[in-house]
Amino acid sequence: MASGLATAELLDIAREFGTPTYLFDLVALSARLATVREILGPSVRLCYSIKANPFLSRAAAECGYELEVCSPGELDVCRGLGIEAPAIVYSGVCKGEADVRAALDYGVGVLTAESPRQFELVEQEARRRGLRVPVLLRLNGGSQFGMSRGDLERIVRDREGYGAAELVGIHYFVGTQRRKLQHQRRELQMLCDLADELERRCGWRPARLEYGPGLAVPYFEGEDFSDTLAPARELAGDLQAVAGRFDLTVEMGRFLASSCGSYLTSVVDLKDGQDDETCYAFVDGGINHVNYLGQMMGLKLPVIRNASVEGGSGGPLSRERRPWTLCGSLCTTNDVLVRQLDRPLAPDDVLVFENIGAYSVTESMYLFLSRAMPRVILRRGRGDYVLARDVVQTSMLNMPS
Repeated sequence: MASGLATAELLDIAREFGTPTYLFDLVALSARLATVREILGPSVRLCYSIKANPFLSRAAAECGYELEVCSPGELDVCRGLGIEAPAIVYSGVCKGEADVRAALDYGVGVLTAESPRQFELVEQEARRRGLRVPVLLRLNGGSQFGMSRGDLERIVRDREGYGAAELVGIHYFVGTQRRKLQHQRRELQMLCDLADELERRCGWRPARLEYGPGLAVPYFEGEDFSDTLAPARELAGDLQAVAGRFDLTVEMGRFLASSCGSYLTSVVDLKDGQDDETCYAFVDGGINHVNYLGQMMGLKLPVIRNASVEGGSGGPLSRERRPWTLCGSLCTTNDVLVRQLDRPLAPDDVLVFENIGAYSVTESMYLFLSRAMPRVILRRGRGDYVLARDVVQTSMLNMPS
């Protein structure tokens, strides 16, 4: 349930770097990546979606994972980190001519085509350069992403007219936090059936499948943290069966990264509300830093440690145990982290939000009120920390030129 980091270490980090701070544990990440590889076996290729947390990209690449990027900015991140181009899958909607050119300049391993127009853009730019560029056709799964089955089949049928964009396979991803594995099993069967149908109707069979299963992770008190890798274990046989027929890459982000991150924030104030039953605790962070999918405006309780209490800081008389409404530092009634935090609290207590390794660092509303963006610390071992990003003041981003 908790990160496993010792309380003393968490307090040392808070003292050294201050709060609020993101802490991403590269030791825990590397162990999880290795275990997932062991579970799924050597026949399944693995890909990390860096949108989940770009600060973990280099570590994932060093563990032999391919990297999926979805924007020019994410491609720049990979370039800045020196990621080898063949390891990159360039996905994402709204690719324009400049995006395709940048991807081909870098030499990415494969591009996805989300629409017939995207496929044409890749074909035109690759032909202009005299290149053969591998392309995955993304199949629509019921959202705005990917192309219809009809469009996909038309491109396959007309493939002889495309001399530069090389059709190598199909990309399919529906969504995240999908707990019922019968859905993933049906999708894998659907993709196999589609491949058979394309071979029968068009004489073409995809050599490669890029599949995002959207495996779920626990976040909140009351959920099962006993084996967070259980979904991978349960789906492994199905994935291996597909990998026996195709070159299968399994693409994941949240499932790999969420448990490898913590967020440290300090209590700055306590006060009563308008009645005897309402009381508020404020921290120096807020919803501009913390984002748990499915939290529903603080109604669900994520795993939160009070490192100061665990470390024996202050006596029991210095803290009040009440059903605190835990709020952040933004001037909006939406800035509620937890509605009922029944814990002893005191000013300066260091709270540790667990399982925050995915998406909070990228999805949060950083520019509201021109609040500063938190530090990002990468942990390589006890006492071995890298300041990956210092505090970033955002006021200049909201200031007219």
